[in-house]
Amino acid sequence: MNLWLPDVNTSGLARGMPNAAARTFCAPRSLKSPRILDVSLGDRRRQPFMRFWGWIVPELPDLIVYMDALRRYVVNHRVERIAVRSPFVLRSVEPALDVLFGRTVATVERLGKRLVLGFDADLFLVIHLMIAGRLKWVARRDGTPARQPSPKLVLATLEFEHGTLFFTEASSKKRASMRTVRGREALRALDPGGIEPLSATREEFHDALVRENHTLKRALTDPHLFSGIGNAYSDEILHAARLSPLKLTGSLGDDEFVRLYDATRTTLQSWIDRLREQTGDGFPEKVTAFRGEMAVHGRFRQPCPVCAAPVQRIVYASNECNYCARCQTGGRVLADRSLSRLLKGDWPRSIDDL
Repeated sequence: MNLWLPDVNTSGLARGMPNAAARTFCAPRSLKSPRILDVSLGDRRRQPFMRFWGWIVPELPDLIVYMDALRRYVVNHRVERIAVRSPFVLRSVEPALDVLFGRTVATVERLGKRLVLGFDADLFLVIHLMIAGRLKWVARRDGTPARQPSPKLVLATLEFEHGTLFFTEASSKKRASMRTVRGREALRALDPGGIEPLSATREEFHDALVRENHTLKRALTDPHLFSGIGNAYSDEILHAARLSPLKLTGSLGDDEFVRLYDATRTTLQSWIDRLREQTGDGFPEKVTAFRGEMAVHGRFRQPCPVCAAPVQRIVYASNECNYCARCQTGGRVLADRSLSRLLKGDWPRSIDDL
């Protein structure tokens, strides 16, 4: 499919869109032999559409590894001070943040995609990393902190006697947040309610999955249904289960459900084990949804590790869904909301038409 790249500053297709996005929404020069252009900017390597829209929300395996590190580094240590560097990060007024000063971190928990530091007196500090939020630990050496993150990225710092925990966000949107909470009841109110996929029984998993008739992709990433699964690992789970991301939950057969349940547990646990091995006794440094060892996520047009067919994608809003047409959809190329509408009858129907 030979696509003509319009002038991103003047094209009606590209008007009002970021340059990276505009380069994906192209008009056809000829509709007779369609082929999608690669997306590349400057000297960057060919990368999927999502990378140009920013960072990706840390998911369950990443959060588990963060929890491991926080337990090693801050549990049983006293918070000397919490300094707020951004006016957007603190989302609570009562209890005041300074009630945590001088208190010892007792527990580290996870609430969906939120990290929770527990203190005495039933106090909690809830950290929501959102898309671009990250944590960085800097140990004190000879009484002074070592190299610190760029001040432009720092939202808040938690200062301990042996080091500083930096809460950063590499985005101008400032979606990451933290809040103080008093009492378990107030903490539970922040829980979206999704079941824990690694501890859920088959019956619990099934009940959550068919609660509403959604696509598998949407169901797996709904925090009210499943806790901690996002765009990246849902792609990997569905590839392992050999299921289409657009298959409706209400249409799953018994064998397909068992494959999905097993693939969810196996995929998440294997990535937790892998990330733990990579992190060792240190603090997680590279928290990203794009990893070279992944089967399909972030691997558009690269060969599927199972069948060697090129990985496909569906671009929607600020995300994309990656899948293998041969392994997951019987060779059918799923419609893309942008180019498939533009090309209509010339949109390739199967992997063999590409």
